[in-house]
Amino acid sequence: MRTTVGIIGAGPAGLLLARLLHRAGIDSVVLESRDRAYVEQRQRAGILEQGTVDVLRAAGAGERMDREGLPHDGVELRFDRRRHRVDFPALTGGRSVMVYAQTEVCKDLIALQLKEGGPLLFEAEALAVEDAEGDRPRVRFRHEGVEDVLECDYVVGCDGFWGIARGSLPAGLGRTFERVYPYSWLGILADVAPSHDELVYARHDRGFALLSMRSPSVSRLYLQVPAGTDAEEWGDERIWDELERRFETEDGWRLARGPITQKSVTPMRSFVHEPMRHGRLFLAGDAAHIVPPTGAKGLNLAVGDVVTFARALEHERRTGSAELLDAYSATCLRRVWQAERFSYDMTTLLHRAPDATEFEDRLQLARLERIASSRAAETDLAEAYTGFPLD
Repeated sequence: MRTTVGIIGAGPAGLLLARLLHRAGIDSVVLESRDRAYVEQRQRAGILEQGTVDVLRAAGAGERMDREGLPHDGVELRFDRRRHRVDFPALTGGRSVMVYAQTEVCKDLIALQLKEGGPLLFEAEALAVEDAEGDRPRVRFRHEGVEDVLECDYVVGCDGFWGIARGSLPAGLGRTFERVYPYSWLGILADVAPSHDELVYARHDRGFALLSMRSPSVSRLYLQVPAGTDAEEWGDERIWDELERRFETEDGWRLARGPITQKSVTPMRSFVHEPMRHGRLFLAGDAAHIVPPTGAKGLNLAVGDVVTFARALEHERRTGSAELLDAYSATCLRRVWQAERFSYDMTTLLHRAPDATEFEDRLQLARLERIASSRAAETDLAEAYTGFPLD
């Protein structure tokens, strides 16, 4: 099998890259180790930055998002039983975000790829990337019980933190930077209308809480819990009671309860691999970097990576110059580190460390007071939350 770009992984990064390349007249093949149902059902991110929304629309993948997604013009910060709304458009010149689940993004992109794009092979396990330093790298893979080889001009690894793409890099190449946090998120899906029309980020002495949503009738909520927590240790009433405590306000706001349909625990880590390219093998999304979910940056960073690659390859095809491809890693890493910085800041701003002192508690409150009282500090948060430029 032969193609121009071999894409490992059919998450939002790999699927969007295939779509962008198709629109540019560049052929690709997508290899995904899981089946279609798994890809379309795995719960991940739900917040799309302004730039991500714009890219999906431009790629012809925004019709259902615009019909069913929930535009959000701000978030609410809660601390010391008080409420402060951050108004995104007023602070950023009109930018906002969209609540639209990763599962739905994947469904839309899969449907388009199967209808209009190149081959998308499910249950095709990538085994190795070979000859990345040569002119024609190869991906060995197994599909329907048979091993095969995909010959490419370029390979893009969009196969996540545990995928084979980063593991195919030569030993000792590059550096990794990592921070593992001593707490996790216990997340739930509940069949109840969201208790607020925008996301609520709550800092509490008992730990962080987040109120989010998946639709007008389905709530997505999170609690900070100790690292290593088993979701089944938490009964439904205990979860709702704890959420109610952490969202408590002095004006008597109440949290609506409903049947919990799903529970999961998400570990928290920050991770970056440098560089994001070796020869003709390029890393994108979680294969190259991880952010804690507090800043809602994971999916959006992956979009930035594949947009950068697609534009660079288009430039090479149009001009014959590999200048932008050669700059891929440096270009992506500028956005990555800003997103890592913002995600770290949001995480340490809102979560209480297990060994936190009263001094550190007061510093958190002082930082939140600064955001609530300073337009400059509030603008910095709003600009980062709605997204760094994709240029």
